[in-house]
Amino acid sequence: QVQFVESGGGLVQAGGSLRLSCAASESTFTINPMAWYRQAPGKQRELVATIIRGGNTNYADSVKGRFTISRDNAKNTAYLQMNILKPEDTAVYYCNTVPPNIYGNWGQGTQVTVSS
Repeated sequence: QVQFVESGGGLVQAGGSLRLSCAASESTFTINPMAWYRQAPGKQRELVATIIRGGNTNYADSVKGRFTISRDNAKNTAYLQMNILKPEDTAVYYCNTVPPNIYGNWGQGTQVTVSS
């Protein structure tokens, strides 16, 4: 079972940037697709971005043009570069696959808080 450990969250002002990391206990190359999710206060967990083994990416409409998902298989790590952050991006961010929990369960996530 793959373990996911998310990091890189924090407090940031609107318009700022953060880079989230997802360390996996096994090669991320075997995880297809790799995906980032988020859960905002009072809302369901939602899919934010995916990257398939071949490199194609997909994004939720709410983050298109602002977020970039990537992976470094040598480091067993996936990333989410978040730019031009908005208060509505405030959430706990998780990495996994689509559908989730095929390779491993949810990690603890990392909190992103964007102030106005």
